[in-house]
Amino acid sequence: QVPLVESGGGSVQAGGSLRLSCVVSVYNGCMGWFRQAPGKEREGVAVINSADSTTYAESVKGRFTISKDSAKNTLFLHMSGLKPEDTAIYYCAAERQWSLVCRNRLSGGMETWGRGTLVTISS
Repeated sequence: QVPLVESGGGSVQAGGSLRLSCVVSVYNGCMGWFRQAPGKEREGVAVINSADSTTYAESVKGRFTISKDSAKNTLFLHMSGLKPEDTAIYYCAAERQWSLVCRNRLSGGMETWGRGTLVTISS
C-alpha cells in the first residue's frame, strides 16, 4: 500500500472555509473523506467514484465539495460555511480498483486510509 497523506487542516472561525488535500497517486477507484469528532464514531463525509460522480452526507450537502485533480493525483475537500460541529479529524481514503459504485463507501470499508488532519472550528 502507498500511504495517503492529508494536508490543509487547521483552525478557523465558524462560517469560514478550508481546503483539504490528499495525494492519491496510485489509486484509481473510490475515494472519499471521512471524519471523527471527539467522542464520536467515524462517519463518511463525501465520496467520489472513478467517473467523478459524488455522494455527500446530508450534514455537509451544499457546504462541502469533493473533487480530484487527476493530473496532480490529488483529492480535495473544499469546505465552506464551517460550523463548530464540523470539528473533527478528517481522513482521506482510497481504493485502487476503478469503480463506478462508491455510494456505499460512505459507510466505510475503504482499502487504504490516511492518518488524518485536524480541523477545528470555533464559534
